[in-house]
Amino acid sequence: MTRRKHSVTLLQASQDSPTLARLTELTRDSVARLKAIESLIPGSLRPAVKAGPIEGPVWCLILDNNAAAAKIRQILPALESHLRVKGWEVNSIRLKVQITALSNEV
Repeated sequence: MTRRKHSVTLLQASQDSPTLARLTELTRDSVARLKAIESLIPGSLRPAVKAGPIEGPVWCLILDNNAAAAKIRQILPALESHLRVKGWEVNSIRLKVQITALSNEV
């Protein structure tokens, strides 16, 4: 195994690796989808919604808490329809609540 003696940017690394190139492409697509539906998400909820992974026709949104997930769940049909109108192949949007570890402050 040879090691590079110089650092490379993420862009350079992704161009050298088909796997990283695909991951970069999926990440960009996911962020673009979120931007496309942003106007449909109530303003107070936007900070709680993050773009998640794409697995074929299923896209995932990552949410900060259960309350945000409950609100977003109500507008899922509109979000899915909007994405299809914009040209994305989206059969469904999956919601995941991100659990963050609480610090052990005393």
